[in-house]
Amino acid sequence: MADHGAFRWNELLTGDVEKCKAFFAEVCGWTYDDVPMPNFTYTVARSGDKMAGGIMDKSKTGAPDMPSHWMAYIGVDDVDAAAAKVAGAGGTVLQEPFDVEGVGRIAVVADPDGAVVGLIAD
Repeated sequence: MADHGAFRWNELLTGDVEKCKAFFAEVCGWTYDDVPMPNFTYTVARSGDKMAGGIMDKSKTGAPDMPSHWMAYIGVDDVDAAAAKVAGAGGTVLQEPFDVEGVGRIAVVADPDGAVVGLIAD
């Protein structure tokens, strides 16, 4: 993968998707494509022709009480191999690797200081 180690995606988890869509449309000029998922709608934000990030309702994550936040994803060649290195490097695997249809394989980890980031591979 050409982007191993590079940030690949950003995703806003929020309690008010519509309010955030209006905010970023006004501030950044974003437009949106709503993508139906099995249990919710995922919104892809666009800056012109480029995908800028995703927006989703945090209540659909299984942790509705978490604060609204942006989640960054770093590309890796192999999510399972990268996740297996996390504990030895001083971090914590918060969500074991899992597949997202049409997207790839993802794990959620925390670095040694507790900052959370996603790992993603096609």
